Amino acid sequence: MNIVIVESPAKAKTINKYLGSSYEVLASYGHVRDLPAKNGSVDPEANFQMIWETDPKAAGRLNDIAKALKGADKLILATDPDREGEAISWHVLEIMKQKRALKDQKVERVVFNAITKQAVTEAMKHPREIDGALVDAYMARRALDYLVGFTLSPVLWRKLPGARSAGRVQSVALRLVCDRELEIEKFVPREYWSLVATLATPRAETFEARLVGADGKKIQRLDIGTGAEAEDFKKAIEAANFTVTSVEAKPARRNPQAPFTTSTLQQEASRKLGFAPAHTMRIAQRLYEGIDIGGETTGLITYMRTDGVQIANEAIAQVRSVIGEDYGKNYVPDAPRQYSAKAKNAQEAHEAIRPTDLSRRPAALKHRLDNDQFRLYELVWMRTVASQMESAELERTTVDIAAKAGARVLELRASGQVVKFDGFLAVYQEGRDDDPEDEDSRRLPAMSEGEALKRDSLSVTQHFTEPPPRFSEASLVKRMEELGIGRPSTYASILQVLKDRGYVKLEKKRLSAEDKGRVVVAFLENFFARYVEFDFTAALEEQLDRISNNEISWQQVLKDFWKDFIGAVNDIKDVRVSEVLDVLDAMLGEHIYEPRADGGDPRQCPSCGSGKLNLKAGKFGAFVGCSNYPECRYTRPLAASSGSSDRPLGKDPKTGLEVAVKAGRFGPYIQLGDAKDYEEGEKPRRAGIPKNMSPADVELDLALKLLSLPREVGKHPEDGEPITAGIGRFGPFVRHGKTYASLEAGDEVFTVGLNRAVTLIAEKIAKGPSRRFGADPGKPLGEYPARGGTIMVKNGRYGAYVTIDGINATIPSDKTPETITLPEAIALIEERAAKGGGKPKRGAKKAAKPKATKAKANTSDTEAKPVKKKAAAKKAAPTKAAAKPRAKAAPKAAPKIAAAKTPTAKKSAGKARG
Repeated sequence: MNIVIVESPAKAKTINKYLGSSYEVLASYGHVRDLPAKNGSVDPEANFQMIWETDPKAAGRLNDIAKALKGADKLILATDPDREGEAISWHVLEIMKQKRALKDQKVERVVFNAITKQAVTEAMKHPREIDGALVDAYMARRALDYLVGFTLSPVLWRKLPGARSAGRVQSVALRLVCDRELEIEKFVPREYWSLVATLATPRAETFEARLVGADGKKIQRLDIGTGAEAEDFKKAIEAANFTVTSVEAKPARRNPQAPFTTSTLQQEASRKLGFAPAHTMRIAQRLYEGIDIGGETTGLITYMRTDGVQIANEAIAQVRSVIGEDYGKNYVPDAPRQYSAKAKNAQEAHEAIRPTDLSRRPAALKHRLDNDQFRLYELVWMRTVASQMESAELERTTVDIAAKAGARVLELRASGQVVKFDGFLAVYQEGRDDDPEDEDSRRLPAMSEGEALKRDSLSVTQHFTEPPPRFSEASLVKRMEELGIGRPSTYASILQVLKDRGYVKLEKKRLSAEDKGRVVVAFLENFFARYVEFDFTAALEEQLDRISNNEISWQQVLKDFWKDFIGAVNDIKDVRVSEVLDVLDAMLGEHIYEPRADGGDPRQCPSCGSGKLNLKAGKFGAFVGCSNYPECRYTRPLAASSGSSDRPLGKDPKTGLEVAVKAGRFGPYIQLGDAKDYEEGEKPRRAGIPKNMSPADVELDLALKLLSLPREVGKHPEDGEPITAGIGRFGPFVRHGKTYASLEAGDEVFTVGLNRAVTLIAEKIAKGPSRRFGADPGKPLGEYPARGGTIMVKNGRYGAYVTIDGINATIPSDKTPETITLPEAIALIEERAAKGGGKPKRGAKKAAKPKATKAKANTSDTEAKPVKKKAAAKKAAPTKAAAKPRAKAAPKAAPKIAAAKTPTAKKSAGKARG
């Protein structure tokens, strides 16, 4: 028996069918261990040794793998064909070694770019060893992100109260959004005028010509800057005689774009389908893992995390065959097209994203896919086919016209474009962010040199220049790729993190910087300027790529980074919060304090009149307050909010009642009608807005969909009971009986099909029942040495919170129990304790004061245990016990965490430290 390890259960089931009874395919469910979210997981003083902690959810699956290996002949690691997939295989192998589950079994690593029988069986014929250089690159990236997050974020909390966290790449992406916001605010509109004449040929055919010159001088777009100048030209044109001076027709060719990479797929899906990058990747994952076709699950597209633009020779041959069959031989070029990546640091280790079988036309699969899956598959199919088609042949015509008015000679120009042969345009045309319509696509009438023309009409139009547009998710991904920031597997998560932290918001499909995001970027630009520079971040990405090519040591890259980084952190330790706020106040002044209509001091307090407004920081972030505090308690947000949250959307066609977006105590929601429209005691029908949707983007159609929930997806094939989809307290879900399974995206609740829902229900049942009733026992987050105990994360009646020694601190809305880190929890506990949190109720016994303990430095490879506490004197004051830090105790550890040993690590690295 051969044991094969893949990442997802759906993939495991499919591949087991391909390989037969001599193989057992098991799923790791993604990453099985990670760096614990606490200080010390990466030790710069010990050559960056790393401590890994097994995910509790993965423990059972790893035990199953260990049991399956007993008596097995071979362990085949077949996780995804990228850096992360290589790391998962390495982690699984290391854990199996620690469990001593491997005896004499042979270990092989195989990769396949598609989930098809041919691709899988072919991959099994070409095994290799785990790529140590790729694992090293993963280690370096993970260590960098950990060191930046766990070193820089506490600085933010101390020096900028209310700030949540900062990341190595996310902060640079946030700077792009904030810089664009600054450009927009500083933009000064410039007036300009255009003159366009509608002219007629002797055959009464009309066309438009634009003024481009006068008296021997060219006129550029912005050259006519006033109405007086425009009026002068208008009079001259109205008195002029028009003659064609030249007609020039030039042939042109337009070539197709390369097949999709991860970045270009996200961009096009955003432009053409309106998908967020994270949603695009979720759908692509399902298409990669496959659907049931003829009783066999088959992957529909190749691996979707890639920056390569080439496709396999056999795929090219199939594409050319499909083009000939569907469009004709004249659409097939003489030779196959070859592409090379233009993005910085492109790895090109894998094929571009393409259908696994081009003969599967989208129309033939439409009934097997849900709407979003079909649209994305169709997009991939069309782009792949177009990439191997003939170029489009165009003819661009330019006509120059002289307009003589007395001694003045004006020049007008008309341009047009004719498609002589559509070529790849018959299948696909790439979307554009800001100007989707192609200019000069008009066809001009036939004209000849010297021909007289007549003026039919004249349009004189005033314009104003516009600021640069805010980034869409597609254009931000494109800009990050151009700068060499991030990698294919990270773009979607970077954007999601920025939205989840409340640093940016998405409105009308455009990203704008929130105040808290601008403050964080201003702080980083002032005190950590190097680490939010585009060139520095891109250069670091190049270093990581060199590690994966086995050119440099990963520890050396970390040493070079850490030396300067920790120096910058130490430099700010003695800077007071007030000094930080003064610097940010000066930097953000133009954004915070708008000029007053009466020309007065924009910093003058509007409440007391004598105080000055300045930047302050509180628990929930930065705000503007009066210098006369506490006598004057005037405060306001950094930027004043505009408009009301209540917004009418229209009427429900079924009931005729008004549908509106309203602001509620717990956030925005949709409401149908008002109380007066319902019977006494009956409340208006309401629906929540999913977290991944902006209230500003909700229109009537979407609101009606939300109000229609829950909806029936279909009947379960086993018992005939209905499966429903809806949105609950914890987000979108599908439900069968008493089993609830979460959906990954808010909008999936409207489109999830029966097959997908059945799979989710089955996976939820396989994971075992969740605790639904009684008090939440919570899960340990990490040790708190200052108090000598373990901080727990729990879900309560009013939401998630962290707790220790009876001190409960609510987890902020931009965090979840899964994402909150130990330092963040400690900061919340300390803040709550300082305000008297955890005081005993009247009549209750006072909390025992923990006694400081001493412990030697822990150097084992084990997990920290809570330090036992002894009862303190009865007179110990609870509030002081909560606020006063205790002597640190180095905790002991349980054997759940293993030290990192990369395939290329030297023995001198030593054992991992606790």
